[in-house]
Amino acid sequence: MNSTDPLKPLLDLDGVAAAVKSAQDAVFAVHRHPANLRGGSATAAEASVRAARASAGIDGADPEIPEDAAVTDPVLAGSLRVAEALEGLLPTWRRAPLQALAKMHVLAAADLVADPAALGRPRAGDGIAERLELLAQLVTGATSVPGPVLTAVVHGELLTLRPFGSADGVMARAAARLAMVAGGLDPKALTVPEVACFRRMRRYGEALAGFASGEPDGVRGWLLFCCEAFETGAKEARGIAEAAG
Repeated sequence: MNSTDPLKPLLDLDGVAAAVKSAQDAVFAVHRHPANLRGGSATAAEASVRAARASAGIDGADPEIPEDAAVTDPVLAGSLRVAEALEGLLPTWRRAPLQALAKMHVLAAADLVADPAALGRPRAGDGIAERLELLAQLVTGATSVPGPVLTAVVHGELLTLRPFGSADGVMARAAARLAMVAGGLDPKALTVPEVACFRRMRRYGEALAGFASGEPDGVRGWLLFCCEAFETGAKEARGIAEAAG
């Protein structure tokens, strides 16, 4: 790991390195489940839908998908559109993450924004453009920290910035899924850490506030929360795999 790696110091925060290893072990174990060794496409498909529903629920939508009718909740509809597009966006995320974010916002906020010209366009000011550029540099190789750390930073930074002013939560969690896959934590996208965030929304919000503060203890708390969510997401994936036989 390069000594100039901007995220390397995060691994020195108390308990973070151990939490990262525990999260990695839990996720890797799910990849070795017999159902997933055969490909894991069924687990990944179900995980994608559960992740989209939980993400929409965090932002106040009803996460239930109607059985005999079209989805009318604009937040849930947007979250499902983004989920469906994620696999195709992975190559763009790897080489040009800001383009991927813009495309995700177009999908997530299509039913939420009155002016179509605002779709995919980050807000001006507040240092947003500069911070997005720094985040893009991290995603494209400026750091070599383990996947759980980079994924947590992508997640927390986008939630903190709220760069588009609409559908930012759905987009941030979708970007975290891309980071999770691209960074090697969950290459088959089998896990559902979004469920942990949905079930513990108060803790999720408190941990995010800690990250946004920039204080070491706050950032540490966010990283530990995210690692815990990865482990919970792995348990969810195991349940999906076992149900699929």
